[in-house]
Amino acid sequence: MLATSHSLLERLHDRADDRAWRRLLTVYEPWLRGWLSRHDLQPADVEDVLQEVLVVVSEELPEFVHNGRPGAFRAWLRTILVHRARHFLRGQRNRQAALSPTGWLDQLADPDSALSHQWDQEHDQQLVRRSLASIREDFSPTTWQVFQMLVLEDRPAAEVASALGLTPNSVYVAKARVLARLRAELRGLMDV
Repeated sequence: MLATSHSLLERLHDRADDRAWRRLLTVYEPWLRGWLSRHDLQPADVEDVLQEVLVVVSEELPEFVHNGRPGAFRAWLRTILVHRARHFLRGQRNRQAALSPTGWLDQLADPDSALSHQWDQEHDQQLVRRSLASIREDFSPTTWQVFQMLVLEDRPAAEVASALGLTPNSVYVAKARVLARLRAELRGLMDV
């Protein structure tokens, strides 16, 4: 199993850590694109705003210090997206007579709004999905099958053990190994 000695955020303080930056892009680029695509932006505008967001993230992330409060990173990222989208839309309004509706940005900027809560929830779901996909190859097929059946399918441990010819104890050990690796992968990015 590949050990993660530092969280992704810690590794990103090193601008030369290409693997960490690729991981960040793999996890966040499609998710941010999806958020921008849902609102009042044309596909080309989505790409422009996304690039602006990613530039700001790449410039400021090495200096980002997690304050230990739950959701600090996703709130920081949400703030960048809101500011860059507002900046972009203001520029568009200066070039066009029509005003683009930006109510979604006001809602997203409010940490207590339903849209911000949706952002938080989708952030965590995206991270778990992407992280599970990235760590899967670090485990034997049997260990992964135990995890999938026990955790993802919510099947009883005795049933999983019987189906796979394992002891109940080995089922719990396999589950613990995958969860520990997942927690290490998500440390600092999500409240785990």
